[in-house]
Amino acid sequence: MTDRSRLFGRGSWVETSRIAEILRTETTGGLLLLGAAVIAVVLANSPWSGWYETISDTVVGPAALHLDLTLAAWAADGLLAIFFFVAGLELKREFVAGDLRDPRRAALPVAAAVGGMAVPALIYVVVNTTMAGGVPRGWAVPTATDIAFALAVLGLISTHLPASLRTFLLTLAVVDDLLAITVIAVFYTSHLSVVPLLLALLPLAAFAVLVQRRVRSWRLLLPLALTTWALVHASGVHATVAGVLLAFMVPVARRSPGAGPGLAEHFEHRWRPISAGFAVPLFAFFAAGVSVSGGGGITTALRDPVTIGIVAGLVVGKTLGVIGSTWLVQRFTRARLAEGLSWWDVLGLAMLAGVGFTVSLLIGELAFGPGTEHDEHAKLAILAGSTLAALLATVLLRARNRHYRDLVAAEERDADADGIPDVYQQEAP
Repeated sequence: MTDRSRLFGRGSWVETSRIAEILRTETTGGLLLLGAAVIAVVLANSPWSGWYETISDTVVGPAALHLDLTLAAWAADGLLAIFFFVAGLELKREFVAGDLRDPRRAALPVAAAVGGMAVPALIYVVVNTTMAGGVPRGWAVPTATDIAFALAVLGLISTHLPASLRTFLLTLAVVDDLLAITVIAVFYTSHLSVVPLLLALLPLAAFAVLVQRRVRSWRLLLPLALTTWALVHASGVHATVAGVLLAFMVPVARRSPGAGPGLAEHFEHRWRPISAGFAVPLFAFFAAGVSVSGGGGITTALRDPVTIGIVAGLVVGKTLGVIGSTWLVQRFTRARLAEGLSWWDVLGLAMLAGVGFTVSLLIGELAFGPGTEHDEHAKLAILAGSTLAALLATVLLRARNRHYRDLVAAEERDADADGIPDVYQQEAP
C-alpha cells in the first residue's frame, strides 16, 4: 500500500521542513499566549482589577470614522485580523503548493475539522435547548481549536510523535479557523451596510493587483490593507474577515527546492512572529480576564447551561467529532493508518483539538455581548474546558511519547546488535 493511501502518511521533505519551522514559531507564541491569559486572570481577580478594567475600556481612535474603540475591541477587531491573515496565507499555501493539494491528503484534516466543529455545536445546542435558561445562540463557541495553544501543549509535552501527526493538528486547526471566520461572517453579523462592504472591494482589488505583480513594499500595501479592514469593519461584518480576504489575494507559487521564498512565504515569514508573539497574546490579555467571583459567583457559573455546553463541547464534542470523522474517512476510503501509528495517537490529538481559546473567546463576545453575565461564564467555561482537554491529552500523549521514545531506543540497539563489538566493527576492513 502506498504512503498516499495511508492516513497520516509521511509528507514530502520540503513540506515537512516548512511545517517544522511553523511549529517552532507557534509553540513559542503559544507559551506567550498562556502567559498573557494567566496574567489576565490574576489581574481580574486581584486588587488591581479596577486598573485592568480601566485599561480594557479605554477608548482610542477617530470617532468620525467610527473607529473610536476600546483597547479590548481594537485587540479583537484589529490584532486578530493579523492572526487571520497569517492563517489565510497558511491555508492557501497548504492547498495550492503544499501536500494538501492532493485531494486524498486534504480530505482527512478537512473532514476532521468539520466533524470537530459539528459535534461540539450539536452538544451545546442540545444542552442549551433542554436546560432552563439556555442560550442556543452561543453554539459556535466550543467549535474552535486554538493553533498556538494546542501546539504549545505539544511543545511542553516534548512529544516524539511523528511529524505527520503534528502536521495534521496544524492543518486541522487552520481549516478550523477558516470555518470559524465563515461562521462569524454569516451568523454573527448583527447588521450589514452594503455600501461600505462594496467599497471595500476597491482597495482589496488594488491590493490584489499589486501582490499579483509581486510588489512587496508595505508602504504601498499597508494603506490598502488598512482601508479594506476599516471598510469591512464599517459594514458590520466582523473586521477579521478582511484578514482572510487579503490573504487569499496573495499568490502562491509551486516552487522547487532551493528556488527561494515566494511572496506568500515572504509575507508569512514577516507576519507570523507578529501574530504569534504580539497580536494573539495581547488579545488574550484583554479577553481572558474573567472574574471568578463576578456574575453571581463560581457556583452560578457552573450551573449555567452556557458553561456546561461549552465545557462538554470542547472536552467531549471535539474528541468525538475529530476521531469520528477520521474513522469515517478510513472506513469509506479503505485507507489504513501509516505504519507504526495507533488510534491512541489519533485519540490524543482529538483531545488536544478541544483546546479552544482565541477564536472561542472572540465568538463568545459576539454571541453574548462583551461584559455580560453569559460572556463571563463563557470565558470561564473556555478556560476550564481548554485546560481539561489539555490535561487529558497530555496524559495520553505522554504515554505515547514514552512508547515512541522506547521504540527509537530499541531500533538503535537493534542497529548495533549484530554480534560484533563496536571496537571490532571499527577495525574491520
